[in-house]
Amino acid sequence: MPAHVSLYQLLGMTFLVLVTVAWGIGLVLVLRRGRERAALWRAGHPLSALPGQRQVGPPRESVELSPAERDAFALLVRRLGVDR
Repeated sequence: MPAHVSLYQLLGMTFLVLVTVAWGIGLVLVLRRGRERAALWRAGHPLSALPGQRQVGPPRESVELSPAERDAFALLVRRLGVDR
């Protein structure tokens, strides 16, 4: 035992190390158990509080452009350097 460390400091450090190791082991066990339970629960139980999702997206919206708008858009595309 080093001369500048008291017995209480050494015991305190030993206690903290043991508590930290026990906490880490407990955390690993809880996370593993939680992951297994979540996998089992997800397989057979959909979330009833959430509404079902649609299989298709919303209908597409489109707007007819006038010739002047079409020319302005083409000019904008050329200025930005996006070629199609």
